[in-house]
Amino acid sequence: MHDGYDTSPVNPLPPVVWALVLPIVALEAVLGLGQIGLAGGPTAVGWRLDALQRFSFAPDILRAMIEAGQFPASHMIRIVTYPFVHMSFTHALMVLVFILALGKMVGEVFRAWAVLVVFFGAAIMGALVYTAVPGLSQPLVGGYPAVYGLVGAFTWILWTRLGMTNANRARAFTLIGFLLGIQLVFGLIFGSQPDWIAELAGFAAGFGLSFVVAPGGWAKAVERLRRRQ
Repeated sequence: MHDGYDTSPVNPLPPVVWALVLPIVALEAVLGLGQIGLAGGPTAVGWRLDALQRFSFAPDILRAMIEAGQFPASHMIRIVTYPFVHMSFTHALMVLVFILALGKMVGEVFRAWAVLVVFFGAAIMGALVYTAVPGLSQPLVGGYPAVYGLVGAFTWILWTRLGMTNANRARAFTLIGFLLGIQLVFGLIFGSQPDWIAELAGFAAGFGLSFVVAPGGWAKAVERLRRRQ
C-alpha cells in the first residue's frame, strides 16, 4: 500500500537549474574557505578579487576589442562567466535564490537547452547593451542580468497563459514592475548603480527569446512571419 512516505517533501529541481547553481556554490565555497584561512594559505584572502579580475565583464575591454578588431577568447569568455562571480557571499546567495525559484518555474515548461539559451542570452544581451551606453566603465559582476532573463521567460509564460484565458495580459508584468520598484527605492536610499541597464536588457532578452525557444515557439514564430507576408 502506498503511504506517501517515499514522496519527497520538496519538488525536485530540473537538472539544468542545478547545472546553473552548482558553479556559483562551488566558487563561493572555495572563496569562503580561502577567506577564513582553511584553504590556500595567506594568499587566499585575495582570491575573490582575483576571480573578479579574471571573470567579470569590463565594457571598456569590449570597446577596445571592437576598435582594434581583435577578439581574444580570454576576454570574450567574460561575457558568459560574469554571472557566476559575485562581490560577496550575500550577493551570490540572493542570485542563487532567484535562480532556484525562477529556474524551477521556467524549467518545468521550457526544455533544458531553452533555459540555458534564456540564461546566457540574457547575460550576453545585458553586457552588450551595457557596453553600448556611453560613459559606463564599471565592470558587470554577478548573475542578476541572467536572472532577469529568467524573469522575462517567466513573464512570457504568464503572459501566454493569461492570453489563453482572455485575461488581462498586463498582469504578467507585475513581477518585473515589483522588482524595478524595489530597485528604484534602493537607488533613492543608497544611490543608483548602472547595473539596472544590463538587468532590464536581460529581461527584454529573456522575454523575447521565449517566443522562439519555448515549446513550439519556433514553429509559431515562423507561422506569424508567414502571416505578415
